[in-house]
Amino acid sequence: MIPPPPVDVCPVAMQELSGLTSDGKQFFAVSDSDNGTLRIQVMGRDCVVTRTITAPVDPYDVEDLAMTPDGTLWASDTGDNNKSRSTVALHKVSPSGAVERFRVTYPDGKHDAEALLIDKSGTPYIVTKEPLGSALVYRPTAPLQTDISVPLEQVARVSLSTTDTPGGPLEGTLDSRLVTGAASTPDGSVIALRTYTDAYLYPVPDGDVVKALSGDPVRVPLPNEPQGEAIAFDPDGTLLSASEGTGTPIRAVAGAAALAQPPPPTTTTPPPAADQPQASPSESPGGSWQNWPLALTLGGIVLVAALVIGLRFRRRA
Repeated sequence: MIPPPPVDVCPVAMQELSGLTSDGKQFFAVSDSDNGTLRIQVMGRDCVVTRTITAPVDPYDVEDLAMTPDGTLWASDTGDNNKSRSTVALHKVSPSGAVERFRVTYPDGKHDAEALLIDKSGTPYIVTKEPLGSALVYRPTAPLQTDISVPLEQVARVSLSTTDTPGGPLEGTLDSRLVTGAASTPDGSVIALRTYTDAYLYPVPDGDVVKALSGDPVRVPLPNEPQGEAIAFDPDGTLLSASEGTGTPIRAVAGAAALAQPPPPTTTTPPPAADQPQASPSESPGGSWQNWPLALTLGGIVLVAALVIGLRFRRRA
């Protein structure tokens, strides 16, 4: 099925919008500008800011935003263009602005990352932005803590092909391969990765994000976004996207989540239970062929004996 083209919802007044999420009634957006505090803008469906959630923390480079079903916001402070950060951070923000900061470290050196996924169990996944090779996917090796840095582990890698979808700041094939954002449906059944030009939707079997990212996604073109970095889902499965630049619109692809169908269940016949009697080869229809040579031999002996006896009777007569 070919996805419909995105349609404009409303223009955004933010200059450097990098992360977006939605509860179906409001948009929540974050900027990657460093102004000394974490501010999440809450907007109506007309993109007019109704309030600002201000968290008392000084982020370095916030690049994505996610929301869990209880309304908790997660800000991905993982931008690192110069590969200079020894740790990166995830900020867990309540609707009132209370914040917890969790620091994490990569196992294999520094990475720039602009995409954050939260699975249905609440586990965060960070997806890196790699100019060369595949995007790398990491998750914490232990529960997050506010007082120590928790190591990450690489659990997947994602290779995206170049496309001819127009847009992006570089105006070249690299724009269509760099992962700049991620999102999950509220029930965790579909996840999305985006580049500057396209979105990729993956069905999630049994909540397994790693298994999902090993499958074949559905591509949804998001053409002509000058620096598309934000992606989100409405609760009804509408895909939302947005780009940096004052006045650029939030756009919507209605019903996009339904395009990512889960794989059909396997229909293999289960083995018999251990306590059920098994048919022996002689009892099974396919096993009787093994007795044919013996039957033929016995039959031949009987036939020869009958002939001999018959000849003797004839001679006596």
